[in-house]
Amino acid sequence: MPDIHIHRDHDLGLARAREIAWKWAEEAEKKFEMECTVIEGEDTDTVEFKRSGVSGELVVAADHFDLQAKLGFLMGAFAGTIQGEIEKNLDALLAGGKAPAKKAAAKKTKGR
Repeated sequence: MPDIHIHRDHDLGLARAREIAWKWAEEAEKKFEMECTVIEGEDTDTVEFKRSGVSGELVVAADHFDLQAKLGFLMGAFAGTIQGEIEKNLDALLAGGKAPAKKAAAKKTKGR
């Protein structure tokens, strides 16, 4: 089975990282129909997630997120797309919900 592994370092501290992880879990439940369970610990939390064809966990620490997922046979064909979507969602949450900045094309006007 194909695996997905995503690691993101941060400097948010555990309390803020927990908030982001819970938000990620809520979005995963709504958008991808995942069943998520949060297991709180002293130094780390774990968000376990699963649905048909996908299972994994997001480990939340004061200085990093570490997501690992296993994909079933049918979902394995979409591993790249799934990983890209997870990375996009997690990165947006880490950036405060803002989408990555895009360069605006400069507009030229005549005679004004």
